Amino acid sequence: HSPHTYSSQRKHMTLSRFRPWFYAAALYNLVWGLINIFFPHLFFELVGITPPEPIAIWQVVGMFVMVFAPGYWWAARFPEKYPHMIVIGLLGKLFGPVGFVWSVMQGDLPVVFGFTLLTNDLVWWPSFFLYLREVARMKGGWWVLFSGA
Repeated sequence: HSPHTYSSQRKHMTLSRFRPWFYAAALYNLVWGLINIFFPHLFFELVGITPPEPIAIWQVVGMFVMVFAPGYWWAARFPEKYPHMIVIGLLGKLFGPVGFVWSVMQGDLPVVFGFTLLTNDLVWWPSFFLYLREVARMKGGWWVLFSGA
């Protein structure tokens, strides 16, 4: 084996441990998106708050979430090849809670709405961050990763 082949194999083995997380994220985003597209009142009934009007606004949120499913699936299949899909995903999972806190502080959302953050965002933070930390190390740093390399 050449050193390059060994390096590629080792990289694949190291990043492969994140594959179950990305497959789970793909499935979760697909299911969550479909539920909120086809049953848009369900979440609001479960937490006891009034849904937005028009309800199509919430259905669009479901579509936005669902759009991430293929990206997570690709990252799961080839974790050494698609780290930027996870960068984008983690950014969404960071900005979502920031937007939630802002909206609660402005009085636009009730705190109970935050239940959706637990499964949509917070549960994914450790695996996404640890994966990106490993990729950044392999690429030569965070700046290299964020530059698109």
